[in-house]
Amino acid sequence: MLFEDRMHAGRLLAGQLSHYAGQPGLLVCALPRGGVLVAFPVAEALNAPLDIVIVRKLGVPGQPELAMGAIASGGVCVLSHDIIDYLGIPAQAVEAVVAREQRELARREAAYRGGSPPPGMRDRTVILVDDGIATGATMGAAAELVRHQHPRRLVIAVPVAPASSCGKLAGLADELVCVARPEYFNATGDFYEDFHSVSDDEVRSLLRRAAQRPIQAAPA
Repeated sequence: MLFEDRMHAGRLLAGQLSHYAGQPGLLVCALPRGGVLVAFPVAEALNAPLDIVIVRKLGVPGQPELAMGAIASGGVCVLSHDIIDYLGIPAQAVEAVVAREQRELARREAAYRGGSPPPGMRDRTVILVDDGIATGATMGAAAELVRHQHPRRLVIAVPVAPASSCGKLAGLADELVCVARPEYFNATGDFYEDFHSVSDDEVRSLLRRAAQRPIQAAPA
């Protein structure tokens, strides 16, 4: 185990992002649900607002933990064609999974935002945070969504990921920060003592607390 829980991982991650602390226009964006618990202490340490980028993994039929792609708000869809072709997954099966996850994505948008629009990202430094990266499909979709918003700088930041996935994602961001890149990687939860299933209520509570925290003006 590397981390006690997601909050502990977030504090360690914040230490490697300290050079962004207090930067004007900084925005920390978490991938719900688990990423919000990691991103909360990151945003607090960096004196930055916290928001979310909602992404849904597209699980292989019958093997939902194996990602064959991901979707994000705004119609972003990233497919892992190597996995789809290797497993011989029919196009209609892929479409059915996409449709199901689009419904869940819309539900989460309503549950977490309550009708409020997402924050503007143009010309800002955006730090994308999750609790870990496995194949990279979910984070790749999130990065693509953010890139469409024309940020000044895009940073991908996670506590743990295999080196192979870091290599795939490095080209999508201006910087990739990862606390640990273990040689043997099976699942993100293997590196946490507490990797409980995060509820919608936990996400909403942390987002409310972050919104109530005053952001100090950057020094002139």
